Amino acid sequence: MISKGKRKAEIAEACGAVVGLRDISFQVREGEILVLMGLSGSGKSTLLRCMNRLVEPTCGRIVVDGVDVTKLGRKELLAFRQKMFGMVFQHFALLPNRTILANVGFGLEIKNVPVAERTEAAMQAIELVGLKGWESKYPHELSGGMQQRAGLARALAADAEILLMDEAFSALDPLIRRDMQAELRELQKKLRKTIVFVSHDLDEAIALGGRIVLMKDGEVVQVGLPEEIVARPATDYVERFVEHIDLVAVLRAEQVADRSAVVLAPMQTVAEARAATASRGGDAWPVTDREGKCIGRVRAASLAAASPHETVAGLLDRDPCVIEGSARLDGLLGRVASEAAVAVVDPDGRLIGSLTSRDVVQALAARLGAGGHVQADPSPALRAVRS
Repeated sequence: MISKGKRKAEIAEACGAVVGLRDISFQVREGEILVLMGLSGSGKSTLLRCMNRLVEPTCGRIVVDGVDVTKLGRKELLAFRQKMFGMVFQHFALLPNRTILANVGFGLEIKNVPVAERTEAAMQAIELVGLKGWESKYPHELSGGMQQRAGLARALAADAEILLMDEAFSALDPLIRRDMQAELRELQKKLRKTIVFVSHDLDEAIALGGRIVLMKDGEVVQVGLPEEIVARPATDYVERFVEHIDLVAVLRAEQVADRSAVVLAPMQTVAEARAATASRGGDAWPVTDREGKCIGRVRAASLAAASPHETVAGLLDRDPCVIEGSARLDGLLGRVASEAAVAVVDPDGRLIGSLTSRDVVQALAARLGAGGHVQADPSPALRAVRS
């Protein structure tokens, strides 16, 4: 029936069988956080558990680092799981009769790692998640957030290549949940693990960053970065799913930066700089070197008061208020509001564009086209976004 194009509901009505997943195809990049999300029953947890064959797929292939997991025998699969996969569950899954240290080292114990070695690895993981001093306690003596940290430490201690996290923070209170999301982001900066994270909460997916695989009825309906999904929903379902999201929480500085803004060079004369900026206006302009790296800015007041024969280098404000292009707007609004212009740069320090309060307002006020979709603004500084 699947091969004939029948949908999940039709198949369930016809023969009582539930289609868990169908036509799933995507790649997970090494070192990224990929979020599988959708409403209850969308198939996200089933998909996660297919990756390490806790759920057996009836067809298809799952390839991890060149190995087809679906072809592994039982012993090979167990060895492969121990090497490649760490799993963090929604309800902690800590053993109540073991201390936190013993829980965290449990995976290593299964691998027959010597006591001294596994204790050292477990303590390193405990310290990494901020539980040092609690290693001799039992799970019931810890708060929910601390128990979840212990579950994460257990996965980290095993030093698996890939972390599978199944709604790992959904049982936590909202404040603790946000703390754990921030904790995971910080850990990812240090460890660069490959993480597949299941969530039904779009706000959580945005907070974690990285790509989203959005699912419905066992199928993938869209894959992309949060800002791509919010700006360009592929279906009406996706559009409804993301309609509550605040644009400021998903837009990045590089998407809003004015790439056509005036850029000055240090050896330009004041007269040349005035000519370049006269028709554009503004309160400050970035200055770049020959490699395109931002080295400062010149304020309008300094340019107006200088001699025409001076060079831009002599007027340079060495505090250019630089921000990385990947930074989200919700953390930048204060700086953008207080500065004449902010230089947006790539990871190598090369200028992407200039960002002002006006650019932000223009992006958020991007005009809506028919059907609620955003029309692309003709200016290269702006991209299509949803307001």
